[in-house]
Amino acid sequence: MNAQNYQQNKKGKKSATSFEFIDKQITSTNPIPESISLLSRGQETEEDAVLNLSLRPTKLSEFIGQKDVIANLKICLAAARQRKEPLEHILLSGPPGLGKTCLAHIIAHEMHAKITATSGPAIERAGDLIGILTNLEKGDILFIDEIHRLPKVVEEFIYPAMENSEIDFVIDKGPYAKTIKFRLKPFTLVGATTRSGLLSSPLRSRFGIFHHLDFYEVDDLTQIVKRSAKLLNIAIEEKAAEEIARRSRGTPRIANRLLRRVRDYAQVANSLTITFSIACRSLDELRIDQAGLDEMDRKVLRTIIEVFDGGPVGIESLAASLNEEEDTIVDVIEPYLLKAGYLKRTSRGRTVTKLAYEHLGLVSNEKQQELF
Repeated sequence: MNAQNYQQNKKGKKSATSFEFIDKQITSTNPIPESISLLSRGQETEEDAVLNLSLRPTKLSEFIGQKDVIANLKICLAAARQRKEPLEHILLSGPPGLGKTCLAHIIAHEMHAKITATSGPAIERAGDLIGILTNLEKGDILFIDEIHRLPKVVEEFIYPAMENSEIDFVIDKGPYAKTIKFRLKPFTLVGATTRSGLLSSPLRSRFGIFHHLDFYEVDDLTQIVKRSAKLLNIAIEEKAAEEIARRSRGTPRIANRLLRRVRDYAQVANSLTITFSIACRSLDELRIDQAGLDEMDRKVLRTIIEVFDGGPVGIESLAASLNEEEDTIVDVIEPYLLKAGYLKRTSRGRTVTKLAYEHLGLVSNEKQQELF
């Protein structure tokens, strides 16, 4: 069934499908959680985290999308292997779910090195970092997620480790204080951040390789969905894969999560294949529209339009009106809305675009003045 036929069936007489059984089974148990945005954002359950690991590629040759980044990484990896040297320190930036953690593990695999993974908030003291660094062997990878959230003391402590493969720590106090230098084995630090602007200049300058990951194109996401469906042992139609990819906000993590939810609907419908109609119906039930916007996205746009007359509005006022954390809006919600052209950032605040009015089926103030 193609997209046109699906829309006609949706508007016309409802066909007798196994979805009637799904409606009866699911409606009574309220399958759609109130916090539906968790399905399409960086939040994931323990089960989803385990499944994500199994769907992640392990080699650069298996990685889909980010062609420029992959091409440059291949050259850097090949050169480091030929020189038999550890790779230079790498900084990966970009919105959540685009493959920064996946790339860090792929780099370790390609370099035949052990990887030690941690996160910025988890390292509270310099002593925590000493234990990690001293246990690294030559050529090992240290992956620090959300590196922009490293405490200032820890960040300054890591400078000599990155630059000279040594750490300085002080023993005793007062007149008996002594500084001891400890030599480290050469290692590679891979840092991942969703907000590269919060990195201090001294830390940023010590990375030799910089890569920014951007949102994926629909074609690349379609290939990812088909690959994941194969790993999950379920058949999927080309149109269904494209529909899931189109509603995935340009993010592979979201594409994989939506695929698993659509697979649930197909299983309950006793369908061995994810068809286009099943994909559309299940995604509609999840309240994810054809542009990939969920309830929270639409709520942000509607609030700016209805409460603040389309903007501009400051992030503090917007967060207060939505009863949401500022960081959640800035890090999770805004990036895709800005990229898709529904939102603009100005010196005075956030402003919605004409595209947002059209998507929500609303009339802008300019058109209202023209009408009256």
